[in-house]
Amino acid sequence: MKNLKGHEIRKIWLNFFSDKGHRIEESASLIPNNDPTLLWMNSGVAALKQYFDGRVVPKNPCIVNVQKCIRTNDIENVGNTARHHTFFEMLGNFSIGDYFRDDAIDYAYEILSSPKYFDMPLDKLYFTYYPTDNETYDKWLDKGIKPENLIPSENNFWEIGTGPCGPCTEVFYDRGPDFGDHTTESIKKDIENDRYVELWNIVLSQYNAKDDLAREEYPELPSKNIDTGGGLERFASVFQNAKTNFETDLFLPIINRFGEIAQIEYTGQKSFKIVADHIRTITMALNDGAMISNEGRGYVIRRLLRRAVKHGKQNGIDKPFLSDLVTVVIELMKPFYPGLEEKASIIKKIIHNEEVKFLETLNSGEEKLLEIIKRSDNKLISGENAFLLYDTYGFPLELTEEYAEEKGFKVDIAGFKQEMEKQKERARNARTDTSSLTSQNSEYLEFKETSEFVGYDRLDEMTEVIKVFPEGIVLRKTPFYATSGGQIADKGVIYNDDYHLHVIDVNKLPNGQFLHSIKEDIPENLEGQTVRASVDQENREFTEYHHSATHLLFKVLRDTLGKHVSQQGSQVTSTSLRFDFNHFENLTDEEIIKIEELVNDMIQEEYFTSTSILSVDEAKEKGAIAEFGEKYSDKVRTVDLKYTLDLCGGTHVKDVSDIERFAIKAVYSIGSGIYRIEGLANDRVDDLLSELTGLNEDIENLRRKARKIIEQAKNEKMDLTIDFKEDYKPVGSYKDVIHQRELLKDLQQSVKSLEKEFNQLKETQSLNKVGDFSKDTYDNKIISLVKGVNASVLKQLADDLIQTLDNGFILLATIQNKKVIFIAKSNDETLDAGKIVREAAKICDGSGGGRKDFAQAGGKDTSKINDALEKVKELVL
Repeated sequence: MKNLKGHEIRKIWLNFFSDKGHRIEESASLIPNNDPTLLWMNSGVAALKQYFDGRVVPKNPCIVNVQKCIRTNDIENVGNTARHHTFFEMLGNFSIGDYFRDDAIDYAYEILSSPKYFDMPLDKLYFTYYPTDNETYDKWLDKGIKPENLIPSENNFWEIGTGPCGPCTEVFYDRGPDFGDHTTESIKKDIENDRYVELWNIVLSQYNAKDDLAREEYPELPSKNIDTGGGLERFASVFQNAKTNFETDLFLPIINRFGEIAQIEYTGQKSFKIVADHIRTITMALNDGAMISNEGRGYVIRRLLRRAVKHGKQNGIDKPFLSDLVTVVIELMKPFYPGLEEKASIIKKIIHNEEVKFLETLNSGEEKLLEIIKRSDNKLISGENAFLLYDTYGFPLELTEEYAEEKGFKVDIAGFKQEMEKQKERARNARTDTSSLTSQNSEYLEFKETSEFVGYDRLDEMTEVIKVFPEGIVLRKTPFYATSGGQIADKGVIYNDDYHLHVIDVNKLPNGQFLHSIKEDIPENLEGQTVRASVDQENREFTEYHHSATHLLFKVLRDTLGKHVSQQGSQVTSTSLRFDFNHFENLTDEEIIKIEELVNDMIQEEYFTSTSILSVDEAKEKGAIAEFGEKYSDKVRTVDLKYTLDLCGGTHVKDVSDIERFAIKAVYSIGSGIYRIEGLANDRVDDLLSELTGLNEDIENLRRKARKIIEQAKNEKMDLTIDFKEDYKPVGSYKDVIHQRELLKDLQQSVKSLEKEFNQLKETQSLNKVGDFSKDTYDNKIISLVKGVNASVLKQLADDLIQTLDNGFILLATIQNKKVIFIAKSNDETLDAGKIVREAAKICDGSGGGRKDFAQAGGKDTSKINDALEKVKELVL
């Protein structure tokens, strides 16, 4: 049997069925399109549902594919068994009303047994059939399969409710007694084992199931179908004689890299398998446009990522490592999924950011879990504690269950769900990203004293310190805004006669109070003292410019690009704004400039902004738009910016015209269908040009290169120059970005032309410096060593000289970069330039050749150059 790699199996599969008249269907996205019944694409046939249910008629009813799939209903089995995966590839061949049983089995027999394809030994293959499906049994017998290798099984009937159904025949491979003391009874009784591995299932969709009929009474379908599915990973393990799927070339490079990072040798450890499996799934899902979140697909990815981080930590890895493994995954998968390489950087960035975020709370979360376990006397983690781990430390419920199982504990699932429902009723975000709060504990949850935010109205407040935590302090009243809704926290000072403390961050505690992180050590006796809290006014004002500009930008995007545009994330600071949104194509430069102009139009006239408290329904009726990721109570704060009414708890300009100016700095994709705009407002626009660091650096590098060439030319008494285009005056707009881009292109072309002109002039000078060849001329043959020229000049000399000779021969040699270069030209039919130059090169420990009329060669031994020229003279004179 062949030892086939994963990519070879895919190729053989697709080529075989393509040769049999099947159309190769490209793998569909892992995210089902217009199919709300599926969370993920989970089988080969799922991608072809529109053909099987009749919504779309395929151009070719015979189809073959290799379909990406994700199944996460039994994540806990990954690593415990030889073949459980969350991401896998399904090999499939399908017939929609075309061929049926006979051809399907003929194809299966041929690809499995033929030396041209899989070349599997027939005595190792076993085939199941439904006990009353005599046609399938007889067909396998006709192909030469022994009766003892045909196993009847009551499980071999595919049926899901009413509709198309039918018997199936499965292909098993016997891996031998080394993989377990099992018999074919295990196949018959559908007992999972490692000896008899199911490779392929061929479903014969023959009947129409009806609720009021017994199976044997089902009517036959007027158009019968074939639907098959084979596991690429399973085939690979058999072909490569691997102990499990994880020891194949599809997983082992990932496992080995993980081992290098952990500095632990792989010997079959469960954690290595889990990490390898999960990073494949995460990478492929993100590539297809899934985003990490707390819901649906995003929650699945988050759960897998955090589970992988947990197993990394168990192997001594306390820093982000998963993005490193992404590189290996992409190297393995990109030959078949070439789009992966284009998205590598954003996939890595998304994974790295999520990993960093979780690592911030993982240690304290583990400590809290151990504390809970120690306090428990009934081997049960309560729903309240499970929710605490979820809400405060970012532990998905399943991760808590996994930790608990390792300690012999169970989790009160029903109690957890009750706590989740309470949270929804409170309409409060489950804050898993607590930024700098890396050591949250029950003290935060138990702290209930009221703290009031007064920062909408004033930036300075005499107040009292009501609580001191190791991570920061809480004030009775505070003008400091806490990071929320994309707006970064205020900065400033808290002081009295005894202390002067700098606030570097502010975050919300579970019960809504604001925790102020302090740069200095927190004084021990600060609690209860009266202090003045003063926000940095300039920092706040510039943050407000950017925040209000972001809302106006969102409005313009929806008006310009379409109502499908929705917010996917944002960040506003005192230095810039960032806004993420969905769209189906890249924005053109013209669109970007138009968007920028429309925002600037909005801020030309005075308009005093206003806020009001409305019910959610009232706000929606007025057209208010919610911020991404925010959850709202019954009453919400709305901000009226004239052109847009939004639900927002952040701080904004008092007058829209205070923004003064707006400029877009960059627009780029951060994922499938997700784009990011970076912008500047007010006086920060003056910094736009200087912030284009990459472009500016490339431009300056080209100018330096040009100046160097011009200086070299001057030393050679050549007069060269270019337009450096250094007189541009920025306009504070995306037009500056376009100008710099175009300037870079122009300079690249100018410097390229300058370099070319300089080299041509140098060659001309070199040609002019070369003396006559009379002493090296032998009748109509010239054999000469030319010093101080390069290969290009040497060739030009040979071209010029051969034109002066009738039935002549030229061989010129030079030494450049410690190597010999030979150029030969001949217009004498009796002298072969290729053969002669090859003989010269041999003497100098080199090689080369060419045509009879022109040839070139090189050599390593410069000391033999005169011997080589003498040899040429012997050959031609």
